[in-house]
Amino acid sequence: MIDPLLILIAAVFLVAGFVKGVVGLGLPTVSMGLLAVNMAPSRAIAIVIVPAIVTNIWQTFVGPHLRDILRRLWPLMIGTVIGCWLNAGALTGPHARYGTVVLGVLLVIYALIGLSKFKFYIAPRNEKWVGGVVGVVTGVISASTGVQVIPSMPFMQAIGMEKDELVQALGVFFTTATLALAFNLTAGGLLTPANAVPGTVAMAMAFAGMYVGQSVRQRMPAEAFRRWFLVAMILLGVYLAGSALLKEFA
Repeated sequence: MIDPLLILIAAVFLVAGFVKGVVGLGLPTVSMGLLAVNMAPSRAIAIVIVPAIVTNIWQTFVGPHLRDILRRLWPLMIGTVIGCWLNAGALTGPHARYGTVVLGVLLVIYALIGLSKFKFYIAPRNEKWVGGVVGVVTGVISASTGVQVIPSMPFMQAIGMEKDELVQALGVFFTTATLALAFNLTAGGLLTPANAVPGTVAMAMAFAGMYVGQSVRQRMPAEAFRRWFLVAMILLGVYLAGSALLKEFA
């Protein structure tokens, strides 16, 4: 008989992969939230990390903007690695749930600002130093929550990246950030051979979901993509904050 846990993992990563295929992010966020309902967060993290790395690598090379992205975002990526290192061990610490609530609230605020047409702008001359600072903050948050969208994603939009370039940039950045997080998990003893089969199933279904999601994204007009992207941020933010608060008061 098929292990019910593997069926659950397959369903979760099919959904998470679809979200990532459409909006360019969300696989760790969606899958972590859904898996944590049925297993310890430490095991959920260990299952999520490898599919997240592999799907981000795939996303990195889907598009023609890689060289320009690396030229513009290297301070952001280096800063993120430093931030993850500075906050190593926080992801499984006793205060991790509070970081999740804060992250969820920040996502909702960011999306509401975006839907209101209010735009941030960072001049090209300031991209490098601002990117470094944003990277360190993102790394610290990632080490606490396992999610790397704040404040890195608003920064990438503030420097003028949109639609396909933004999605590819998210893949490049998330590859770096997730690898840094994986080193934290390895040092904490969370990545073990017992997660090999669940991780393989998760990766296969994530790719399937991403393929369908990317097909949907390619057929969307730019403004529709932007609107659904921000709506997805609101949904992710509400889910993150709400689930963490429910666990806190349960």
